[in-house]
Amino acid sequence: MANDLTKGKTSKVLLKFTMPLFISVIFQQMYSIADSLIAGRFAGEDALAAVGASYPITNIFNAVAIGCNIGCSVVISQFFGAGQYKKVKTAASTSIIASVVLGAVLTFLGIALTPALMTAISTPENIFLDSALYLKIYVGGFIFLFVYNIANGIFTSLGDSKTSLYFLIFSSVFNVVLDYIFVVYFNMGVSGVAWATFVAQGIAGVLSLLTLLKYLKKLETQGKVELFSFPILKKIARISIPSVLQQSFVSVGNVFIQKLINGFGSSVIAGYSAAIKLNTFTINALCTFGNGVSSFTAQNLGAGKYKRIKEGMKYGSLMVVITGCVFAAAYLLFNAPLIKVFMEGDGSVAAVNAGTAFLKVVAPFYCFIGIKLVGDGILRGTGTMKLFMVATFTDLVLRVVLAFMFAPIWGYMGIWYSWPIGWTTATVLSLIFYFVTMKKFSEK
Repeated sequence: MANDLTKGKTSKVLLKFTMPLFISVIFQQMYSIADSLIAGRFAGEDALAAVGASYPITNIFNAVAIGCNIGCSVVISQFFGAGQYKKVKTAASTSIIASVVLGAVLTFLGIALTPALMTAISTPENIFLDSALYLKIYVGGFIFLFVYNIANGIFTSLGDSKTSLYFLIFSSVFNVVLDYIFVVYFNMGVSGVAWATFVAQGIAGVLSLLTLLKYLKKLETQGKVELFSFPILKKIARISIPSVLQQSFVSVGNVFIQKLINGFGSSVIAGYSAAIKLNTFTINALCTFGNGVSSFTAQNLGAGKYKRIKEGMKYGSLMVVITGCVFAAAYLLFNAPLIKVFMEGDGSVAAVNAGTAFLKVVAPFYCFIGIKLVGDGILRGTGTMKLFMVATFTDLVLRVVLAFMFAPIWGYMGIWYSWPIGWTTATVLSLIFYFVTMKKFSEK
């Protein structure tokens, strides 16, 4: 059901809207973590390393889906906030058609380029075949992930953060069950983990698309609705392309970092694989508040309610600080047990040490990166994409450059140290850009 985010007390509206998004990420990350957890515990440390080695590559494809999600969500939110419902429907159908075409092209390219991509990041020989197999199967189901993300973005833009949650809960639980059946009972190893994700994402993608089509029919409009619009596609692309570039550059940066980590052997790869899953869980949880604030901002921008955008920054920041502190405390107090959950037995000492060290370095800075993500959400919601990209690329460039500078000095610990430096610098920039943007709108 569509929900107008331009009315009501900001704190309550934002909390009610973002909580389903937050819960959806919990379930989404649950089956992502299950891939590594079940692979590590039931197929061994090399299997965990194989799934982890392909992780930065899969993130590049996910980046495209997420970027397109953001683009259609912002544009449709602005139309919805302005009461232009015919344009809402046209933008939605345009997004769906474009996403299916782009998703099919990327699926073909991903499968064809898998061996070259795994070679490019110096995947160790003992896990190369399993890593490539996992990546091929995962990318084969990419079009379903793409469709789900677009549908999710449209639901969110209409103020509905619950519908996609229901599909995600079903998909996540189903994925975990399939992981266990394929790996433990059918002894399919890494391929079982990949096929479980393929099937679960396929079901979520198809069901969400069918539901969305019925959903849009219920939105009352007068006259014939245009099915596809190049001007609206251009408007969506104006937001999507910078978002895709931002997400992709971050993922490409992580590929370079993964290549650097691969040089330390499969034990360090396994430890990093476990730790980065936990870290990604946290970052994606914090991102939900930024994405929620983005839709909130876009709707209020369309309605001309600039004061509520400032209130969105205030309450959004409060939410991420509280959430960041909870995750930080958990990772600082229970880092070793959490890393060992992914390992067969208690795992090797080298793998556990590498994973726990990563969490100890990055966890204290979750509040900083959370505030940046909320600021980024407002920049996206207002269409201020150039400043948004500057802040994000600063973080990426610093992390990659410093990782290569520090690794020869402090080993893999040097790579870990690059994270908080990049995050803190980018947070300062995002806050500066937020104040500059809001000053512009205040003057209007």
